[in-house]
Amino acid sequence: MLTGNKLKIIASVVMFLDHFVTVFFAHNEMISLVFRLLGRLAAPIFCYFIAEGFFYTSNLKKYTIRLLILAVISHIPYDLAFGLSVFRNTSVVWPLAMGLIALTAYRNEKLHLLLKMAIIGACCILSYTANWNFVAVLWILGFGIFHGNFKHQMLSFIVVGVLFHLAPVFYRFGFFHDRFPQWFQLGIFFAIPLLAMYNGKNGKKSGFMTWFFYVFYPAHLILLYVLKHFTHLAEILNR
Repeated sequence: MLTGNKLKIIASVVMFLDHFVTVFFAHNEMISLVFRLLGRLAAPIFCYFIAEGFFYTSNLKKYTIRLLILAVISHIPYDLAFGLSVFRNTSVVWPLAMGLIALTAYRNEKLHLLLKMAIIGACCILSYTANWNFVAVLWILGFGIFHGNFKHQMLSFIVVGVLFHLAPVFYRFGFFHDRFPQWFQLGIFFAIPLLAMYNGKNGKKSGFMTWFFYVFYPAHLILLYVLKHFTHLAEILNR
């Protein structure tokens, strides 16, 4: 069985490997495809624990604000690391925050159904240009709606993943495209057996683990940018 902390560390490690090969290797190289396959499980795990955090945080308002601040801090490092336009792209932290807001609205019994739907729709629209976009929002929402029912959580995860992530990607690029093969996207399903091993406990509480992801996410993006532009690592790896 795995604690929440262990699952988050696993997700962070495979995310780093995924980002590393994205920065330093061509998309269609086997090493890139393999590590990107493993990296696909990171987003579902983080989405799952955003939903878990909704139910177990001692202060939902502070939790939401921390995510929003992290999204702002991570914006420039994300775009620099991957050579993206700062006005058109942003990191996965933004839809994680939007997913938390959407779940908060859904669970608020004081809000009218139409207002709930409007807020959820707005969160999806605002996440459109982010990494994992509204898919992450819908995953968090599904995990939160079916909290306590793992089978229903995973069913919602699969339906959203297939309809809004896999189907559009495979339609656009194909399964075995020469330059942009997308079979690695099936790695999202690797998250299911790992989440099935979750024991419902966060693990040993410590200041380090509390702030680990908040620091690690922007820090690893800055590290990748520095390694690519201020060292000879890219040249060495491509010899």
